[in-house]
Amino acid sequence: MTEGLRERKKRQTRQRITEVAMGLFVERGFEHVTITEVAAAAEVSANTVYNYFPAKEDLVLPPDEASPQRLADMVRQRRVGESAADAILRELREEVHRRDRKVGLTGGFGRVFDMMRAAPTLLARLESLGQQMTDALAAVLAEETGAAPDDQLPRVIAHQLGCFHSLVFAEIGKRLTAGESPDAIAEATLDLLTTIEDVLGDRVLAYAMRKDQPCSE
Repeated sequence: MTEGLRERKKRQTRQRITEVAMGLFVERGFEHVTITEVAAAAEVSANTVYNYFPAKEDLVLPPDEASPQRLADMVRQRRVGESAADAILRELREEVHRRDRKVGLTGGFGRVFDMMRAAPTLLARLESLGQQMTDALAAVLAEETGAAPDDQLPRVIAHQLGCFHSLVFAEIGKRLTAGESPDAIAEATLDLLTTIEDVLGDRVLAYAMRKDQPCSE
């Protein structure tokens, strides 16, 4: 579908606000920049900023990129013959290979990461997001396997996969702080994903195997 003029202008406005905000946050610290200052620098009204980003934290962790459904969506979209763990590991490897912004492997992200670590509200959002991802994953695993309400297995496997997902991001963050290049970080992260796959048991690796073609929306 061709992007219309209205949609293109909205996308460009959103992108400009994001770029301006991130520049201010990195320069001065997240806690020391107001929405009013972001709006003025982006040459829009404060209401316009709030229309695109209801919360200040959304400027750094936009819901469409930092979604609580991230892991659950990976499982929902898994391929025929692919388990839940296989799908998550494959998606993470693909994100690392293409140096995706979602895993922080873009140039200059080290300064952004340092800014995020220094902001308690962003750290709290990340912690909450991780728990929401695990809960959403547990729910989709229970639904797709037809687990009984008292079956603990979906929650246990979701927690294990969620922990490994967090470990990957912690590894990337540690190496960003150390000043390593995106290519070096990517190589180390791929090695970590191989180690994770090696230590996962057969029960986890085979759990929630897709046997049919996922329904298209």
